[in-house]
Amino acid sequence: MLGSRREPNFAQDDSSNATMADMVELALALNGDSAYTPPSHVVENLSEELAHRLVEGAPHTIYAEVWHAAYWQDVTLDWVRGVETPCPAHNSMSFSTGEQARAEPWGELCRRFLAGAEKAATIANCTDTEKVVVCPSPPGKPARKMTVRDQLESLAAHNAYHLGRVVLMRQLMGSWPPPSGGFTR
Repeated sequence: MLGSRREPNFAQDDSSNATMADMVELALALNGDSAYTPPSHVVENLSEELAHRLVEGAPHTIYAEVWHAAYWQDVTLDWVRGVETPCPAHNSMSFSTGEQARAEPWGELCRRFLAGAEKAATIANCTDTEKVVVCPSPPGKPARKMTVRDQLESLAAHNAYHLGRVVLMRQLMGSWPPPSGGFTR
């Protein structure tokens, strides 16, 4: 049935067996073909060299943009599971250092990011997205409380923003669209 929801298993790394027609729009925004190119297409067929190339005028590389998105996605997944992972004191702390980038090759980063997007989509398809969770704020600010749905909507918007930057950098490097396709105009 269109828009049906499944109860996720937060304890295990379980990817959803739902078809695109079974996914709620929030799940599609997190990991499907919704208002923009699916995350798997955005990072597809990109070499390690291009992922680390700095595009003139861009503050970060594609690698740094995806690492940052994966960082916040991991934190969000903790929060919606009830794990009060601390918020960094400054946003710059949520971008990879050179050591972190050397420790996680581009392909591994893509797998981590896409696995997290799948987990978030699975959670979005559950029946209890109105559950209230604690989302720690930067030091010195009070923790926020929001629903799982609110937090996942924030994650979808955040990922879309950073994936859009990746698309633009790929276009500027002449590496767009990927083989699986992507919006071009």
